[in-house]
Parts: sequence; C-alpha cells; structure tokens
Amino acid sequence: MSHAAAASPSRSGGRGRGRAGGYPERMSDFPFERLRRWPDVEAANLFAVDASDRLILDEAAAVLAAAGPAEVVVLEDHYGALTLATAAELGERLGAPAGIRVYQDALSGEHALARNATELAATVPGLADSYRQVALGAELFTGARVVLMQLPRSLAALDELAGAIVRFAAPDVTVVAGGRIKHMSVAMNEVLRRHFGEVAVSPARQKSRVLLATRPIGSMESGPPRSVVHEDLGLTVCAHGAAFAGTTIDIGTRYLLDFLDRMKPAATTAIDLGCGTGVLAAALAQRRPGLRVLATDQSQAAVASAAATMRANGVADRVRVLRDDALGSQPDASAELIVLNPPFHIGSSVHAGIALKLFEDSARVLRPGGELWTVWNTHLGYRSPLTRIVGQTHQVGRNTKFTVTVSTRR
Repeated sequence: MSHAAAASPSRSGGRGRGRAGGYPERMSDFPFERLRRWPDVEAANLFAVDASDRLILDEAAAVLAAAGPAEVVVLEDHYGALTLATAAELGERLGAPAGIRVYQDALSGEHALARNATELAATVPGLADSYRQVALGAELFTGARVVLMQLPRSLAALDELAGAIVRFAAPDVTVVAGGRIKHMSVAMNEVLRRHFGEVAVSPARQKSRVLLATRPIGSMESGPPRSVVHEDLGLTVCAHGAAFAGTTIDIGTRYLLDFLDRMKPAATTAIDLGCGTGVLAAALAQRRPGLRVLATDQSQAAVASAAATMRANGVADRVRVLRDDALGSQPDASAELIVLNPPFHIGSSVHAGIALKLFEDSARVLRPGGELWTVWNTHLGYRSPLTRIVGQTHQVGRNTKFTVTVSTRR
C-alpha cells in the first residue's frame, strides 16, 4: 500500500486480540499448516496460507464473536484458510454448522477449499457441512452481517463485490478485507468509500494490512457487465470486474487474432482455453461460421463475461461457455483445435506452472494431428516445453514482444 494508506489510523482498537501473540486462542490453534493448494499448482515458493489470512481473521474476531448462523460470507478465499478457520470457531460456539456462504472466482480455489475441508473434518470439529458455494448475487449476501474478503487485485472487481454487498447485505454489515501491502493501493480505500460511510485501515503486520468497511451507503441497482465496441476488429467485448483485461483486448490476444484463418482450416470444432472475456472464441465464430467453439475458463467472472460477449456479437448459438479447471471436464483425444494465451502469473508470483498445466491438458484433449495455437511472451521460451508436452512446434509469428506457435499433437 502507498504511504498515504500506510499512515491512515486504525479504528479497530485492537479488537479481537485474545492473547499476547495477537490471535484469539482457538483461531490460532487452527492447523493452517495442513492446508494445501491442490489441485492448483504447488511449489516451494507458493503457499496455501499467508499473513493476510491470519490478519483478516484477527481483525474480524470481535464481529465474528457476535455473528449468528448464516450471517458470515467469505469472498475470494484463496485455499480455505478464512472459511475453515471461521467455520471451526463458529461451529464450536454455535454448536452447529456455521452456514458460511462462500464466493471464489477461481474454480481451483473452490476445489482446494473442498479438499482441505474433507481432509481436516475428521480432526477439526465444526467443518462438516459448514459452508456452501454461492454465486455472486442476492443469495450470497442477503442477511450477511460479516464479510471476510481477500482483496482482489483488480479495482473493478473490488467495486463489483462492494456494490453487491451494499445491495444485498444487512445494514449493519462489517467488511473485513485484507491483503499483502505490496498488492494494495490507496485506490482500494477510495473504491470502498464509494460504497461505505466508514473505511478504517489497520496497522500493518507481517507486510499485510486490513481495511474495515461499515455503514453501507444507499442501495445501488445491479447493472449488466461493462461493454466496449472495438470497431477495428468488429468485436464487442463485455466484462465483469474480475475478468482479465476488462473490456480491453490485451496485446497478446490481439496478435493471435491475426492468425485465425490459418488455424487448422478443416477443423469443425475448437476450444478457447482460458478464454477470459471470450475475445478469441467470438472472433473464431465470426470469421469461421462452420466452426463450433467451446470457451472455457476457471474464473466465474470470465465465464459470465464471455457469455455476455457471445450474446453481444451474435454468436451465442455457436459458442458454448463453460467454467472448468483447465480442460478437466473434456474427454481425451476429443478436440481438433485449441487456442491459448496462457497466463504467466499464479496469484502474484511469476511462475510457469499454470502454463505447463494448460499445455498438458491440451495434449491430453487434442486428437492426433490436432493443433494447439499459443501466443506467449518471447522471453518465456515456451517452444521447448510445448514440443516435449504436445508435439512438434513451429514458430508462425514473432513481433517485438510475443511469439505465436502451432504445436501438432503426435
């Protein structure tokens, strides 16, 4: 967070600190070390829990102590630390399942939370049937008095989440939103102040900080996703707040669009893997009317955005949009053509693991002779792993920043 935010005073008054170490006794005893990221990428420098999870729980202790059944909502929990530690605390106090409602944009986060809940249920009381996943909307927030949130990186995503809280949650709702300071900004405070009458900033601890928002301002009407017409491409792009690149078209995707007509011309089916707002899928369907396209992403915001993009471009009848973890729901050797602009970040870490996972799933799903067309930052050097994982890989385009390759399944 910038110096301006760092200097903001805390109004939390140290609430919820139950012992010298700073954490309430039972919450600190929760076995955080047993949580895993799986099925998301796991590596020595990637963690299932960080200091911001613990700080959010600490700052929320007082309001959680007053919360009743089904009054707690958790947003963007990475791998289950917020949900499961809260469920254990509330379950012990209430003597019944906590009824926590959870929204996670990433499907891998949902799967990790479910796995961690199953693994810990035998030894941690209160976890069985303690939470349920709910889509963003009225059902998620109605009656909520406490919202715990890992702050999203996107200001547009934060604005959308805060707006939904204000529309549907209880008038006395308290939002406890935290993150790592290096990923926070004063602009986050300002976004929350558009929706809440009071926003307080906690003292920093272990390079983490919490924003506490109370007194919702009014009730805002829910609108459709934002949309922008890109006249040069003949495409309308729709985006919810958390969708990558929003209504813009990132330069890697824009470069890959130049090659659409060369992509396996005889193909009748194609997959836009990690589709984001659905730009590649919509463009393929427009340019090649005989092609049936599947657009898939693990992000709820991306899938909702892509579906809106298909409707806006009149191709919803030929493009199916699906939320999936990579291509987990697709059968082996079933695809003729896959297009991919892979991310090179996992959360805040630059890491090739997610791209390799997408390459491996593409290799499994492609038929022999099927093609994977990929655009990637040239410095990442993906040609060798593409050849090893998928098959013979040729460079078909290169500019000052990006390389486009086609890999043919063995």
